[in-house]
Amino acid sequence: MIPFLDLKAQYRQIKPQVAEAVMRVLESGQFVLGPEVEAFEERFADYCDARHCCAVNSGTSALHLALLAAGVGPGDEVITVSMTFVATVASILYSGARPVYVDVDPVTWTMDPALIEAAITPRTKVILPVHLHGLMADMDPIMDIARRHGLTVIEDAAQAHGAEYKGRRAGSIGDLGCFSFYPGKNLGAYGEGGAVVTSRPELARRVALLRDWGQESKYHHVVAGYNYRMDAIQGAILNVKMDYIEDWTEARRMVARRYDQLLASTPLMRPSPPAHSRHVYHVYAIACPRRDDAAKALQAAGVGVGIHYPIPVHRQKAYAAIHVEPGSLPETERLAREFLSLPIYPELASEQAAEVAGALAEVMGAEAA
Repeated sequence: MIPFLDLKAQYRQIKPQVAEAVMRVLESGQFVLGPEVEAFEERFADYCDARHCCAVNSGTSALHLALLAAGVGPGDEVITVSMTFVATVASILYSGARPVYVDVDPVTWTMDPALIEAAITPRTKVILPVHLHGLMADMDPIMDIARRHGLTVIEDAAQAHGAEYKGRRAGSIGDLGCFSFYPGKNLGAYGEGGAVVTSRPELARRVALLRDWGQESKYHHVVAGYNYRMDAIQGAILNVKMDYIEDWTEARRMVARRYDQLLASTPLMRPSPPAHSRHVYHVYAIACPRRDDAAKALQAAGVGVGIHYPIPVHRQKAYAAIHVEPGSLPETERLAREFLSLPIYPELASEQAAEVAGALAEVMGAEAA
């Protein structure tokens, strides 16, 4: 069996360092925020080429606080995509605003900048692109549109730790960048975690206040805030993993290149990152017209697969009240029918990638290279 994800393999590599970090927290008696979290915030801000990082308890909380820090509230609109995990849209609704969807580009699978201006209304406050699967959205035209219209840009970088666009890191281009450290992410905690990065000190201060009950100091609450603080154990573990994130990322990229070579002779649409981008392959997805048959056949052959995502947010029952014109998101709906995610993680051997590609090619009636 080749699992879709193998977190145990990564843990075995860093087990002594993790044990030491966790014991250090337990001995300190400081279990929420504190020096371990502060140390991680400093390192992650530097990694993202941002001046500030505010660690929180999940990627969803990061998005929620970024929206609130940007002044989003009831009656406002936020332009985003439906081809994303539901947290992107849920956070917009938490803020009281309304999501407005635009379709994704058929090649990069990220927000199509050519569709943004038609979606802008007097109520638009934020553009929220999603760096899907580890590839950054086309940020230059998005930022140009936002600046011309006086809008804030919040990057949903939950899947894009270390991704780059024209030499600039994910989270550093928009006004705020939001990350998730869910265990399966490229940089994952051993539990929940998230962060907001920004180079604007006033936004960083606002996020820091909101994550900790709006306290300027203990029991002095200056705004109505939330309990979105990061646990110290998660900060300590993430700090350990920061020593490895670049090596792990390059290992993922090597697996992706292997898949590209092996699947080149098949008709499957593979990730197509622009030359100016560094794709970090949180997910290696293909567009497969016979997706469900292929998924079943691969699983029967002992290959774990995933789908990111089978139902776009605008088709989810929980979010059906958000009006979407029928047929207005054709690429999103096509990809939801065709996306199939193959196993990818730093420890995946070249021989295993070849086995995955061979099984997939057999299903497609083609030969792997």
